[in-house]
Amino acid sequence: MKKSIAIAALLITSFSMEALAQDDLNIGKSNIQLSSDQMTPEALWAMGRIGSYAPSPDGKLIAYNVGYYSVEANKSHHVLCMMNADGSNKRQMTISNKNETDPAWIEGGKRLAFLHQGQVWSMNPDGSDRKQLTKDEKGIEGFKFSPDGKHVILIKELPYHGTIKANPSDLPKATGRLATDMNYRHWDHYVESILHPFVATVAADGSIDEGYDILEGEPYESPMAPFGGIEQLDWSKDSKTIAYTCRKKEGIKYAISTDSDIFLYNIENKTTTNICKPAGYQEPEVDASKTMATQSVNAKENLKNLPGYDQNPLYSPDGKYIAWQSMARDGYEADRNRLCVHNLATNEKTFVTEKFDSDVDQFVWGNDSKTLYFIGVWHGTKNIYRTNLNGDVEQLTNDCADFGSLQLMADGKQILAEQHSFLTSADLYMLNMGKGKQPITTKRLTEENQHIFSQMASPTVEEHWTKTTDGKDLMYWVILPPHFDKNKKYPTLLFCEGGPQSPVSQFWSYRWNFFIMASQGYVVVAPNRRGLPGFGSEWCEAISGDWTGQCMRDYLSAIDDASSKLSYIDKDRMGAVGASFGGFSVYYLAGHHNKRFKCFIAHDGAFNLESMYTDTEEVWFSNWEYDDAYWNKDLTPNAKRTYENSPHRFVDKWDTPILCIHGELDYRINANQGMGAFNAARLRGIPAELLIFPDENHWVLKPQNGILWQRTFFNWLDRWLKK
Repeated sequence: MKKSIAIAALLITSFSMEALAQDDLNIGKSNIQLSSDQMTPEALWAMGRIGSYAPSPDGKLIAYNVGYYSVEANKSHHVLCMMNADGSNKRQMTISNKNETDPAWIEGGKRLAFLHQGQVWSMNPDGSDRKQLTKDEKGIEGFKFSPDGKHVILIKELPYHGTIKANPSDLPKATGRLATDMNYRHWDHYVESILHPFVATVAADGSIDEGYDILEGEPYESPMAPFGGIEQLDWSKDSKTIAYTCRKKEGIKYAISTDSDIFLYNIENKTTTNICKPAGYQEPEVDASKTMATQSVNAKENLKNLPGYDQNPLYSPDGKYIAWQSMARDGYEADRNRLCVHNLATNEKTFVTEKFDSDVDQFVWGNDSKTLYFIGVWHGTKNIYRTNLNGDVEQLTNDCADFGSLQLMADGKQILAEQHSFLTSADLYMLNMGKGKQPITTKRLTEENQHIFSQMASPTVEEHWTKTTDGKDLMYWVILPPHFDKNKKYPTLLFCEGGPQSPVSQFWSYRWNFFIMASQGYVVVAPNRRGLPGFGSEWCEAISGDWTGQCMRDYLSAIDDASSKLSYIDKDRMGAVGASFGGFSVYYLAGHHNKRFKCFIAHDGAFNLESMYTDTEEVWFSNWEYDDAYWNKDLTPNAKRTYENSPHRFVDKWDTPILCIHGELDYRINANQGMGAFNAARLRGIPAELLIFPDENHWVLKPQNGILWQRTFFNWLDRWLKK
């Protein structure tokens, strides 16, 4: 399992060599000098990555994580940095060569707490007087201090043998695992441990005891795997109650359900209340081999019991409300993420973003306890919005960019946020909200990678729209190479998005990076096809049960429109690339592209949907997207269409070179899918390559693997599209 549940990215800058052990590697901030103005894989991996950040209670300072990778050492490091709230006086706080993450202000802003080698430490804002606060044998994965500073939530990893039995004690070297139920694997690991929150006491000298498990004896996880962190728990303002996120299910029930709830744990009487479900709630029986969409758990009369995915509770400043992100239906991981506000006095729940027909990605309360600010995606960008307890939604920013996590400053008039785009890596910005109808002003606080970007020529991003085959409006991005010449012809890539319900917004990726694709001389066409959020619920939900229908026609509508209207696109040198559902899309298009493309690249894509149904560890996904298990005799029309149109059934029509990439630790879409596609291509005599990573999951995270990925990616494209 991951050893830190912080959102923080990875980084290290130069620091005193005296602080380093002789046998440890000093990974410093890169001073890379480019030989040309072109983005390269090495330049991409040399960039600093800003992660978590925390403004001080008085609003004068900002602590934040930044990180760098060393490709040579194949390692990374987390450090802490500090700056004034206006972006001045940036300095590194870390003096250790070990990871230091998760900055959080304590003692009213007098000290900064952080994680160091699995323990909670603290220091003065100037970096002096470093103290170890915990000495916990289990180690700490995350923490959150109570408002009064007397207690702290400690996240710890505990052994779990609910689905994999412990091996006999007299066989300590045995590597076998005996699974007795589903959920024995998740994301990239075997489920032999889970996270639990502990409540610990803070002594007068700041030291912290080991605390007690608030889920003692319960075989459930909180935070929830695979990506949940401390944001899934919060303290009440009187420091007496903890709100936590939990899906209290095991085995097959866990594998088929997304029904997580918000629980309140009182630390005085040690009682727990589920505020999503009524007392005595009995979950309806379900058929594990069919979609939840049509089962009684999602019947209209049961939706009031919040059977969907509820997470990330946050108390209002006055302590009267709890807000959280809430999906309506069980089994649908991509349901619209709404913002739910729960009145603690009346138990009334209000959904305050119903006028915004898209996802709430992250949110924060305003100081008045009546206003909430949130990040939402619309038309290919993630901007900042404001709502109130009446559900009146107002858009505050309209940047051609994506905003990240929001932090409200002490004055309640400014918001600290991360921002990135296709052309810029993450940096921190301060937004002044102004008064009334005054425009919002934005100030950039960090320029973490300016020393690299200043050496590069930048691509250009354009927004285009076209009509789909069913008469709808389709938006797609076009990214043009640096030094673009409209009189030239350029090889062109159709980018196929994953998810299947994740937006083609202004993301910055260290793998699927449009800057480097364009910098290598390619035009990129990136459609917001059917199934992507940001264009209304109807558009987004059209993908489920129809993976090979309108969404595939949308891909082709976009590339056909671009190649016919944009004279610089070379129709004879086009390729299609994508990961996850995008990889599935590539495998499908390989049998249905009618000679449009000269090569394909599929990363971690589903190839055989019958195999995928039982391969994946998250059965709720297959159930919702396919409708039925393939063995059911009463398959719905959607299920029949899904299985009949699985890409593996059209290999006889494949005629185009294809590169297949997969990680063997990918338990979401297992590596046999990529191997099967590669083997099928070679058996057909089609030029093909397989890049397999035994030590990577659905993503590629290790530096040298990342460089290998990029080099292989562009070598393949250059081979077939730059002849």
